[in-house]
Amino acid sequence: MAPQQAPSGTRLALPQFWEFRAPADWRTIDFVSDLHLQADRPRSVEALAAHLRHTPADAVFILGDLFEVWVGDDARHDPFEARVGELLKEASAYRSLAFMAGNRDFLVGAAFLRECGAMLLPDPTVLVACGERLLLSHGDLLCLEDEAYQRFRAEVRTEAWRDAFLARPLAERRALAARMRAASAEHQRTGGELWADIDTATAVRWMHEAAAPVLVHGHTHRPGDETLAPGYLRAVLSDWDLDADPPRAGVLRLGIGGLSRVAPSGVPATPHRRPT
Repeated sequence: MAPQQAPSGTRLALPQFWEFRAPADWRTIDFVSDLHLQADRPRSVEALAAHLRHTPADAVFILGDLFEVWVGDDARHDPFEARVGELLKEASAYRSLAFMAGNRDFLVGAAFLRECGAMLLPDPTVLVACGERLLLSHGDLLCLEDEAYQRFRAEVRTEAWRDAFLARPLAERRALAARMRAASAEHQRTGGELWADIDTATAVRWMHEAAAPVLVHGHTHRPGDETLAPGYLRAVLSDWDLDADPPRAGVLRLGIGGLSRVAPSGVPATPHRRPT
């Protein structure tokens, strides 16, 4: 695969690399992303609940887009959001949970995470665990080819936009989110690409500066492993849709022996594409 270059004139400023050192007694960490949980896709919620109950991992790191949409923490008491919150709270009683915002759920806030017992991870985060040093990201910030999305992302991550949006009534926010989802679905139905891929040069620059030879990210819905440059590997997480035919789901597991891919507990293994 030829390296992707940033659009002409584009050079993403280096982010701050926040570092998290896992407790010495952690032996296994699971990474998931892009579950896109929503009320009309119940099997994905059931699969997550089963995995959280039965995984042998000491911690589960959710690297963005846990929800298809999140319009603010005041929605956390509504039936569907409350159900997901309860299963996370149950899991946090016997294993550590960490959450990194994605492009769909960047409005998840402190109130929801506190009630769930989950730790917030900045994007990106350097994880030091199991003898490895990994760079974790949702991945959307690295998709520089999609300049329209990057402009949108920069706008909606500002405090002013966030405050103005959250000041709207909850019902209005839900309606706006539904229209945006419908527009996205129509774009995909008419042949639009789901997501641009990450910019290789920028990703390698991040990894070099963070002294992390492995990048773990989601967002692109293209699970697999790829050498970006000599000594620099990316591991892309699978999206989840257990209501699809065939169903899709996957877990990337870090242990003392390195990274491996496993199916969620109670879910048959699904094939994934391994880019070359």
